[in-house]
Amino acid sequence: MATGGEARGLEAIVLAAGMSVRFGAPKLLASFNGQPLIHAALAAAFGAPARGVTVVTGGHAPAVTAAVEAFGRPVRVVHAPDHGEGLSASLRAGIGALPVDAAGVFVFLADMPWVPARVADRLAEALVGGAQAAAPVFEGRRGHPVLLTAALFEPIMALTGDHGAGHILAGLGERLALIPVSKDGILRDVDHPGDLA
Repeated sequence: MATGGEARGLEAIVLAAGMSVRFGAPKLLASFNGQPLIHAALAAAFGAPARGVTVVTGGHAPAVTAAVEAFGRPVRVVHAPDHGEGLSASLRAGIGALPVDAAGVFVFLADMPWVPARVADRLAEALVGGAQAAAPVFEGRRGHPVLLTAALFEPIMALTGDHGAGHILAGLGERLALIPVSKDGILRDVDHPGDLA
């Protein structure tokens, strides 16, 4: 785990509660570079300047939890019992499980294995100027992971439906730091088996 997270009070969550309907099988267990797909997201989360990593499960929870444990690093696993509601349920479960003194959280999506290295460090650096959130941008498109400060936890806990924090970020204006990156891994996720080719 990168240094600096303990002092800054930053945490990381990996949202892994999807049902993999379009994939046709539990996609987070699919092989990616010889390991379960979720291991790539876990590696990115542990590479962030965070003091702890939380994984939110939902669909296929026992198998996903086993894959997380096989990663071999200390991870807090929390289940979103209402995961069928969509992305907001995962976010609420993840934010709700954070230590009360968390100053902010990186949000990683478990089906995005191509996140470039060091992106999280750049997001953390962007908060020094007083931003309430930071997100990477590739060719004008905002991607993941995002970094949210504790000031946004309350509105996130009020989210409902299959929506993430996108509209909250959009409403921040200059309080959202946008970090240009040179690789599209911040946009690429896995929906179908062919996406892993």
